[in-house]
Amino acid sequence: MRLARSGKTFSLVCVVLAGLFGSSTSVTAQTADATPADLRLVPNDAAQIKLSFAPIVKEVAPAVVNVYAKRTVVQRQRTSPFFDDPFFRRFFGQPGGGGFDRPRERVESSLGSGVIIAEDGVVITNHHVIKGADEVRVALSDRREFDADIVLMDERTDLAVLKIKGEGSFDHVTFADSDSLEVGDIVLAIGNPFGVGQTVTQGIVSALARTQVGVTDFQFFIQTDAAINPGNSGGALVDMNGNLVGINTAIFSRSGGSNGIGFAIPAHMARFVASAADQGGKVQRPWLGATVQTVSSEIAESLSLDRPRGVLVTAVFDGSPAQEAGLKVSDLVVAIEGKEVTDPNSFGYRFATKMIGESSRFQVVRGGQEVMIDVSLKPAPETVPRDTRELLEFSPFEGATVMNLSPAVSTEFGVEGKFEGVVIVSVSRGSQSHRVGMKPGDIVRAVNNTPVTTTRMLETITKTPPRVWLLEIERDGVINKLQLR
Repeated sequence: MRLARSGKTFSLVCVVLAGLFGSSTSVTAQTADATPADLRLVPNDAAQIKLSFAPIVKEVAPAVVNVYAKRTVVQRQRTSPFFDDPFFRRFFGQPGGGGFDRPRERVESSLGSGVIIAEDGVVITNHHVIKGADEVRVALSDRREFDADIVLMDERTDLAVLKIKGEGSFDHVTFADSDSLEVGDIVLAIGNPFGVGQTVTQGIVSALARTQVGVTDFQFFIQTDAAINPGNSGGALVDMNGNLVGINTAIFSRSGGSNGIGFAIPAHMARFVASAADQGGKVQRPWLGATVQTVSSEIAESLSLDRPRGVLVTAVFDGSPAQEAGLKVSDLVVAIEGKEVTDPNSFGYRFATKMIGESSRFQVVRGGQEVMIDVSLKPAPETVPRDTRELLEFSPFEGATVMNLSPAVSTEFGVEGKFEGVVIVSVSRGSQSHRVGMKPGDIVRAVNNTPVTTTRMLETITKTPPRVWLLEIERDGVINKLQLR
């Protein structure tokens, strides 16, 4: 992914290569007391400048680990363009047609970092570090190595939880209150950049609540100038108390190396995912049942606001917690639990990190008056069976896994507000659907002018290929029409 900014091109680089599988375990996560603002001091003499971060590093470094992941990739390689000709396929017996030989396997390896968050060996890392892994191994700073189980995966936050297969207790870090961070606070980044071994870099918090970064569905990143490089993914960002404030995840870079703009997932989100692992190994987010949009300058003026703030409610779905709470279209939500929201990303982060079974208080501006609305935190309902199917017939959808849409599936796969139809949830690398350009989250609206309403219908259609495929695929609210031969 490349982003243009000020006439220059930057690359958004996930800090390491690297899906996963799951089981269950227990997680103990503690929250450290925030450092009072009046204890933030700057050096005022030469002696203070000579002070060292070594005591913090000695305390935290044993809890930061290297994560090695291996996965087996099955590839089908094109042997010759002649095998696209039915005449050649007839005489040479090319299986499956399409000019592909037998599947070939190869092993891919990736290296990243992780943080031990409980003494029984629970580790949190980035999802992309262990994506698709068949085998995960963890190396401690004292050079001991252990196999690890994948407990939980959550691609939407780019976080994963592992459990070390080892006896005894492990050094671990304590979660800080990442909401107490301030721009200018000193932080340390610890990880294994480029595979050279455990490395510590120091910097400051450059910005908070960065929401235009990409990488995850819930964008609310801590930005730091502490050097972060490939291999640091999943490593620790710690404060001057040695507590975990974030999980290093991505960088802006021209070359792939550090340019002083690194991003970390806040500890608040990491703690939420770790708690989900402790409560059954599945992340379950609350369902609001409403959509919101950014407040532009024009909208702010129409609402007689002195500046753009909050998010504007644009739709409320029948039977949803939002409707039950009395949220209305055109309501302006300015805060959740007293925490300001400035755009849909910050709103999504604040709401998605709440626990099912509780309630959340929205501060809403309606008709020029501020009102408080309590929204019950409930899981999204699965109104129709998912009927998950992997499409294997040779067609534009070959290699795609699809599900029937419902509020639950819509929430889980980030297609909020889409409750009917068929959604693509995964695409196998090297498959026909991958080459066509299909992506998870795409909604199949029609094939050959026939509306697609269920996964069974789509599977049936792909078994009788036409001479020309006419597809209607919805992505990000836009329906794209494709013609494929």
